[in-house]
Amino acid sequence: MPIFFIQDAIKFPDLIHAVKPEPHNEIPQAATAHDTLWDFVANNQETAHMMMWAMSDRAIPRSFRMMEGFGVHTFRLINEQGKAHFVKFHWKPELGAHSVVWDEAQKLNGKNPDFHRQDLWESIEAGDYAKWELGVQIIPEEDEFSFDFDILDPTKLWPEEDVPVKVVGKMTLNRNVDNVFAETEQVAFHPGSVVPGIDFSNDPLLQGRLFSYTDTQLIRLGGPNFHELPINRPVCPFHNNQRDGYGRQTINQGQVSYHNNSLANNTPDTASETEGGYAHYQEKVDGRKVQARSNSFLDHFSQATLFWNSMTAPEKEHIKDAFSFELGMVNSKFVQQQVVDMFANVNLDLAQTIATNIGVHPPENGGSNVTKSSPALSQESTAKKMATRKVAVLIDNDFNGAEIKYVLDKLIADGVHPGLVSEKLGTIKGSDGTELEVDHTFLTGESVLFDAIYAVGGNEVSKRFYHHAQYFINEAYSHFKPIGATHEGKSWVQANKMENSPGVVVGEDMKLFTEEFEKAITAHRHWERQVE
Repeated sequence: MPIFFIQDAIKFPDLIHAVKPEPHNEIPQAATAHDTLWDFVANNQETAHMMMWAMSDRAIPRSFRMMEGFGVHTFRLINEQGKAHFVKFHWKPELGAHSVVWDEAQKLNGKNPDFHRQDLWESIEAGDYAKWELGVQIIPEEDEFSFDFDILDPTKLWPEEDVPVKVVGKMTLNRNVDNVFAETEQVAFHPGSVVPGIDFSNDPLLQGRLFSYTDTQLIRLGGPNFHELPINRPVCPFHNNQRDGYGRQTINQGQVSYHNNSLANNTPDTASETEGGYAHYQEKVDGRKVQARSNSFLDHFSQATLFWNSMTAPEKEHIKDAFSFELGMVNSKFVQQQVVDMFANVNLDLAQTIATNIGVHPPENGGSNVTKSSPALSQESTAKKMATRKVAVLIDNDFNGAEIKYVLDKLIADGVHPGLVSEKLGTIKGSDGTELEVDHTFLTGESVLFDAIYAVGGNEVSKRFYHHAQYFINEAYSHFKPIGATHEGKSWVQANKMENSPGVVVGEDMKLFTEEFEKAITAHRHWERQVE
């Protein structure tokens, strides 16, 4: 998400205290649907924009591979002439940004708590490398005050229509780690780890993080030498006067560990800027230094409304449902009412719908005069590709071997991953002797684990198979997923009167069916479908 809950790092402890489980019962674990978090939101209204993102589809991604990344903070780029520009960094997923639906997300947590981790690991192992384009938004220093918001406010984004994202590189994850603890758990991220050409802005949240993240690593990784762990060690040779401390791995020689010195002829010495050393950007500052927020940081609702205006109708419905779920779990009617009244400043219909759903007084006044939208914020504007999508193939013995193999081979050739689901693991045999290996049973291969369903069947499926197949199809249909059906599978779809619904493809001609089914898979979800 491109923004954060708070504007000033001094409020970090407050935010963490509020989001932690309630102290009297340690409930809920790893969830925000409780009184203290929403009490914090209602009484710290700078959270408004972030909560709109958190209640949107962006909060329940389909995959790490289909998730945008944002630098959040405003940094500086310094060119060779010493001229500075403000910059925000972006990671744009090659596969587009896509999400699951809320019911699906809840079930995934139970069916496979490692769903996201496994998805990424298996994709990389299979050669479907996760890729993101690196993009930058750049604003010249002299244009800092040319916008209707403060560009250094970490609760604000720079609309891409106003400040385009320029793609400058690509990151490819082409290998999994060999040891998760050593290479992942021990990574020490820090926004202060920059190279020449990148410097910091006066974003107050960034300024706090610049010192607090060192504090974090000192405690989390056991001492001052976390930078010497293999995963954190610089790839280039480095020399400094740091010595000793817990976890020290370098064996230093000589008696000098300070600068200036004469005993070692002033070595090691700091590299100069001309030698590639780091030099901070010199910024002229006038005025008084005070602990106070600029008036330009007092607008908490315009970009929250911008986000709302940018959503499609289905995305707006999902946001309403998310707020209704979260606030429906809050016990305090007083807190619920405060939150509803707060978000009336974003959109009156949104607030009134939430109020009706959770049983508090719908606000009569509110709304916003902000009419601007940013199409880039809607996931409907994202790239749509069928590559790496997973299709559950519901299939049993006595299937039409030649025709089904044609469909499966075409899907695989186009980058789709079909997974055969049947009653038992092992080999199933087609009517023409074609043999296929089953990947999942109905116990291990739930519909929520797949992006689409292909119902095939066989000439003599059992009642148990039919029951499971119907559950697969109905659940996928309710989650707006693509559904394909040929052979015996057609009757299962027709029995539920789905065959004319958007995203449901029923076919006789295998070539035509496959073409239409692939189009349905590429669309990801079919929101125009009427789901009760």
